[in-house]
Amino acid sequence: MSTLVLDAEALYLELLRGVRSIGRADMRLVGIISGGAWLAQRLQRDLQLPSLAGKISSAMHRDDFAQRGLSSGGQTVLPFDVNGADILILDDVLYTGRTLRAVLNELFDYGRPARVRLAVLVDRGGRELPVQADFAAARVTLGAGQSLALARSEAGVFSFDVRER
Repeated sequence: MSTLVLDAEALYLELLRGVRSIGRADMRLVGIISGGAWLAQRLQRDLQLPSLAGKISSAMHRDDFAQRGLSSGGQTVLPFDVNGADILILDDVLYTGRTLRAVLNELFDYGRPARVRLAVLVDRGGRELPVQADFAAARVTLGAGQSLALARSEAGVFSFDVRER
């Protein structure tokens, strides 16, 4: 069995390049809690965008809320008007599409954006819903029993955790 090794910092640089290519000066960044929020915060700083990045929770709109309950990751904070905004949602790993569906429902609770796009560090396939990223820094294949999550050190350095479920 081979071990998957992903350099999260190198993928972040690729994500930064990709966001620069699809972004606009008035774009608003919104990261999905927690890994996506970390990415949005760092991208906002590295791109020198004037508005603060938002963070969004999928907890209240998940189709498995009864099993999962509320996560301890935090609540949605959008420090800008969603109405008419060009929004780029960021996530660490795109898998089934269910988290993104929940996030879109949450986002529309706050208003009607002009456009919503998605950028991710890793697209691992396995979609259960018709969702795709506008930009993915990498595409990998993992077994159904494996999970992949972004980790962040106290110094702000990204790495990936690959686990067997």
